[in-house]
Amino acid sequence: MMLKEIKRLRLAGMTAATLVAMLGAMTGVVSAQTTKPDAETTKKVEAAQKAETTPAKGQWAASTPFPMPMEEPVGAVVDGKLYIIQGLTDGGFQPMGVVYVYDPATRAWSQKSSMPEPHVHHGMTAALNGKIYVFGGFMRPGKDIAWQPVNNAWEYSPDTDTWKAIAPIPTKRGAGAAVVANGKIYVIGGATILPGSADPAIRFDGKPHDMCVGTNEEYDPATNSWRSRAPLPTARNHFLGAEVNGKIYAIGGRLGSTFVTRSSNTDVNEEYDVAQDLWTTRAQMPTARSGVAGGVHNGKIYVGGGEFQNDKIMAAFRAFEAYDPATNTWDQSLPRMRIPRHGFAGAVIGDQLHVVAGDIQTAGIPGVTAYTDTHDVFDFTK
Repeated sequence: MMLKEIKRLRLAGMTAATLVAMLGAMTGVVSAQTTKPDAETTKKVEAAQKAETTPAKGQWAASTPFPMPMEEPVGAVVDGKLYIIQGLTDGGFQPMGVVYVYDPATRAWSQKSSMPEPHVHHGMTAALNGKIYVFGGFMRPGKDIAWQPVNNAWEYSPDTDTWKAIAPIPTKRGAGAAVVANGKIYVIGGATILPGSADPAIRFDGKPHDMCVGTNEEYDPATNSWRSRAPLPTARNHFLGAEVNGKIYAIGGRLGSTFVTRSSNTDVNEEYDVAQDLWTTRAQMPTARSGVAGGVHNGKIYVGGGEFQNDKIMAAFRAFEAYDPATNTWDQSLPRMRIPRHGFAGAVIGDQLHVVAGDIQTAGIPGVTAYTDTHDVFDFTK
């Protein structure tokens, strides 16, 4: 309403209150009584505002590239140096068996003695008392397009650059996790052939050959012996295994099959109490993914990368999220990884998480491989 019209109406004897009512009706303005939000709503709003204003924690930077592009390496730390072993090439079917060590002091890579034959990939790997252990994994049967699970187990001594065979893992499998807790190594989950199968290998031919397992077997280096423990409730492979305060966490991974082309990702997070031999479910990972890597820093578990496929999308992740077992919560405010990748090595040295090599696109795309030699470092202090 124009000003002169308002004046005309006031001259006609209308009160100010009447004018306000008319203006509200004519302009569609509706007055509403304001109420104080409840405590829960206030808490949620404040949390959202804090998330928007809290600066990202840590910083990613490029480091010395790995000597070659490849996927599916595994990382282990001994005496402040990063060892990268195993690896795959030839479209994800030819194990490389390489061993390289990275020295943060010189920012240089050095080649070491290769793994024993037969070379494996997806072997469950852990470091304990100055040694690196590799359990099971998959070998390539001849030149077949296949993964064959094995029960071989090896101990590598960095100080002498030598390998020796140790007691075989009781269950042939690969793509699980090996985690150290209380002086022992727990080899958990993974994938293997179907029971009763006459074919010892998992073939990439679209037919069912394999299954996920929740098997949990404990290795004691002091006695070179094994014993069975409570199985992982959600059988899966390609997940992250990590230890915090005597408890082991199995996070994310792949359900149904070894190959991402015929499996489903999961966000499940399960905690294993080693002392009680008991599993419990914990807060789910925000982003369901498999083929991840990461590490533990100051009591928190950091999970990076991964891959995903359905009939519409074939992709690798840049996701980088942290789980705090003390509060059973996830932090999604971390800076994303510099590049997407899956099937890569990850390990923490001091205040830095190193991520090395891998594939920057999901697997199984006909005629396409996208291996990388990039080596990035996340500095927790910046």
